Amino acid sequence: MSKRTDALVIGGGVIGTSIACHLAEAGVGTVLLERGALGSGSSGTTAGVIRTYFPGNALIGALAVRSLHSYYAFRERTGIDIGLRRIGFLVLFTDEKQVADFRREQAAQRAAGVDVELVTASEAVRLNPLLDAKTIVAAAWSPQAYVCAPAAIVRGYAAAAQQAGAVLRTEIPVTGIDPGGQVHTPAGGIRAETIVCAAGPWAGTVAAMAGVRLPLTTYPVDMLLADAPAGAPHTLPMTLHPSGLRIRRWGDRILVGMGRPGRDEFREDWLRRVSGRLGHAFPALAGHRLDHGWSGDLDVSPDGMAFIGRDPARPFFYAAGFSGQGLCQAPAAGEIVRDLVLGKQPWIDTAGLTIAGRKLS
Repeated sequence: MSKRTDALVIGGGVIGTSIACHLAEAGVGTVLLERGALGSGSSGTTAGVIRTYFPGNALIGALAVRSLHSYYAFRERTGIDIGLRRIGFLVLFTDEKQVADFRREQAAQRAAGVDVELVTASEAVRLNPLLDAKTIVAAAWSPQAYVCAPAAIVRGYAAAAQQAGAVLRTEIPVTGIDPGGQVHTPAGGIRAETIVCAAGPWAGTVAAMAGVRLPLTTYPVDMLLADAPAGAPHTLPMTLHPSGLRIRRWGDRILVGMGRPGRDEFREDWLRRVSGRLGHAFPALAGHRLDHGWSGDLDVSPDGMAFIGRDPARPFFYAAGFSGQGLCQAPAAGEIVRDLVLGKQPWIDTAGLTIAGRKLS
């Protein structure tokens, strides 16, 4: 273990490796510590989709648009192919209030660079034939959505960070943080001029070691798989139902996401509930068995938007609470944290991303 470093990044997922890469390429001496393997946290539990449209939040859209442009150049920058393939993103509306809400926010989304438009129910069915036009009134359609390989993104950023001089250490959990910047681990201590917390589901625990409160909740998720119905096209857009149910094509199967069983809910009851909603939203999938895909934990903020900023009392920076959206924002988050550490003005006003700048209930 190094005895000291300019910047210590805690967390080796897509956010942490992006930050380490951006810092190292800017000439900042950087060490990254990851408690497990790189990308073994929430970066490995997503649906593997990069998108720019986030209903009701154009600020997230701005971060995602900038990130998407970085991903377009990712292979050239890192030598790693992340498997980008466009599928598009379809958000279903089941009542007119949802349509009205979309119309009110569309200008802000467009101003953020998000390509999104309102389509009719019949147009939505053309985009996703598993739908029944009678169950929806309209939909939002954004072509800016791509499947990707999250592990390749982590690997690319990690390789680029190391090439720029960063030191990445895995299987080393942080066990304590002293006020003066001394960080304790089972492998020894390291003193950091700057600490960056990007620890995903463990970010709140890490921040608390430094006396910083990150208001995050660890939210468990289960990803399920269903057999694709006969005749289903091999390319389907990622589709989000107002109930929170979302699906996309996953090879020869359909990937289904809708949280996890409730605290007092048996898994069989939850599966029946998900199956019922799935059959209602996508009649072509009614009665299809749901198999376990994988499980994981997400770091979730109270308003569903990430915290990116600095503690006002010390050189402790944070990038956490991405609520399962970290893939979509990692490049932009890395740029923002780099600029904040260097004392430069980031490309976007970050007041709305900080803890202090948010009205949280």
